[in-house]
Amino acid sequence: MTAAFVAVWRSPTGRIGLVLVVVVLLFSLFGPLVIPYEPNRLDVLHRFGAPTATHWMGTDNLGRDLAVRMAVGGQIALGVALSTIGLSLVGGTLLGIGAAYAPTRIERAILILFDVLSAFPPLIFALAIVALLGPGLDKVILILAVSMVPHFGRIARAQTLSLRNAPFLDATRVLGASASRLVMIHVVPNIMGPLVVLASMDIPVVITLEAGLSFLGIGVPPPRASWGGLLHDGYTGLTQSPWPVTFAGLMLILATLGFTLFGEALRDAIDPKLRASP
Repeated sequence: MTAAFVAVWRSPTGRIGLVLVVVVLLFSLFGPLVIPYEPNRLDVLHRFGAPTATHWMGTDNLGRDLAVRMAVGGQIALGVALSTIGLSLVGGTLLGIGAAYAPTRIERAILILFDVLSAFPPLIFALAIVALLGPGLDKVILILAVSMVPHFGRIARAQTLSLRNAPFLDATRVLGASASRLVMIHVVPNIMGPLVVLASMDIPVVITLEAGLSFLGIGVPPPRASWGGLLHDGYTGLTQSPWPVTFAGLMLILATLGFTLFGEALRDAIDPKLRASP
C-alpha cells in the first residue's frame, strides 16, 4: 500500500485530492480547538452576520458562529462516512467470502440478499426506515451501512473465487492450515486492495447522502451541526444572508471532490490494467 500512496502523490489529480482531504480533515479536527466559540452558543442580536475577523465565516440564523459549526459538521460527516464504510466493509467482506466458500444454496441466498438490498436506492431506503423508527444519527449510519454491504460483498466474493483454487492456497491447505487461518492469513490480505479502493470512492457518496438526509430533517438532529442541516437553515434565510449556504456548499464540494480524486488515483495505482504505461 505504501507504493500505491506514492503513486497517488505522483498523480496530479491524486495530489490535489489528497491535499483537499487533508485540508478538510485538519479543519474538522482542529477547527473547534482553535475557534473561540461554542458551536451552539446563541447570539440573536448578530444573526446572519457577514464574515469578519471575529467570525471568519459569519453567523447563522441564530447568531451561532458558522466556522466552528462547519468544523463540527465536518466531524459529523467524516464520522458517519468512516463508520458506515467500516461496517459495510466488514459485513460485505464476511458475506462475500462466506458466499464463495458456502454450499450452492447458501451462496444463492446471500446473492439474493445482495440483490434485494441493491434494489432500494439508499436515500429511499433511509426515508422508509426513518419514517418507521424515527430520525437519529445511529439509524442513519446503520441504514447507509446496510445499503452498501452488497457493493463490498460482490467484490469480496469475486476476488475470493479467483483465489480459491490458487496453488499457494492448495499448498497451505495440504500443510494442514485450518479454514479460518486460510481465510484470515491468506485470502483476506489478497482481496483487500480492490475493497480499499471501493471504500475510498464510497466515502464521498456517504457524505453526500448524510448531508441530503440532514437537509431533509431526518439525519443529524438539531442543534447538532451538520453540513446538510446548515444548508437547510441557510436556504430558509437565503434572502437575508448567502454565507451559510455558500460555506456549507463549499465544504461539501471540497470533501466530495477530494475523496473522489483520491479514490480514482488510488484505483489507478492499485489496478495494473489502469496504470499508465511508462
